[in-house]
Amino acid sequence: MVDDPFTFGAISAANAVSDVYAMGGKPLTALAIAGYPACSCEPQILREILRGATATLKEADALLVGGHSFDDSEIKFGLAVTGTGDPEQILRVRGARPGDILILTKPLGIGIITTALKGGKAQPAHVEEAVRWMLTLNRRASECALQAHASACTDVTGFGLLGHAHTMVRKSSVDFVICADSVPVIPAAWMLIDGGMVAEGAYKNLSYLASKTSFAEAIADEMKLMLADPQTSGGLLIAASETALPLFVAAGVFHAVIGSVTEGTGRIRVIP
Repeated sequence: MVDDPFTFGAISAANAVSDVYAMGGKPLTALAIAGYPACSCEPQILREILRGATATLKEADALLVGGHSFDDSEIKFGLAVTGTGDPEQILRVRGARPGDILILTKPLGIGIITTALKGGKAQPAHVEEAVRWMLTLNRRASECALQAHASACTDVTGFGLLGHAHTMVRKSSVDFVICADSVPVIPAAWMLIDGGMVAEGAYKNLSYLASKTSFAEAIADEMKLMLADPQTSGGLLIAASETALPLFVAAGVFHAVIGSVTEGTGRIRVIP
């Protein structure tokens, strides 16, 4: 994902606490799990990963209270986060209502840029932009969703925008209509996708969603892959009344209206 151990740990923590924010909760504690090659990995690397994770948790007002490590052939790191929330105000994946708008709080393209990094094709400026977004907590976006009494919410991660949108509509009586031209994308990702820098997960996501998503003829293959691009520490996808928008503006939270909710059968429709 990234080469710097401190940043790696910090992004991992931001990704982990996002699940709590997606439910409108507040992270409290975290347990870490770390795999690393004990015979060849310098202790300083693991210390930096933990230091990065702790820094992000501090920003989230959460504490690292313990964890577990194990010998492995490559470095792996993650956290299990515990949080609290008001039972009467929990944000749920299901519940989007016809007439709601769809709000996305981070641009897409992170998976494409990190794939390019692994392939040695990403420029430092591309990586810096992706890292900035991955380190951005979904805290304020979650607070806005709560204040707006959002009808549904999830965070966009490994299944891409389309995959996580599907979890919000499946087996329901609503459809999501996504306007592709309104979906924010990190600019460098378009150049890299043209060069073939696409994560394997994007193709798998598209394959899984083939029977659940309909695309207008004008939607290019590159856009389809972008909408299925796996994200690390992606933004929130929120279904809410249009009256919610001033809250995001006042809070200075990045957001884009990318579509709407209609009556339907649990499908996603992508239009220009």
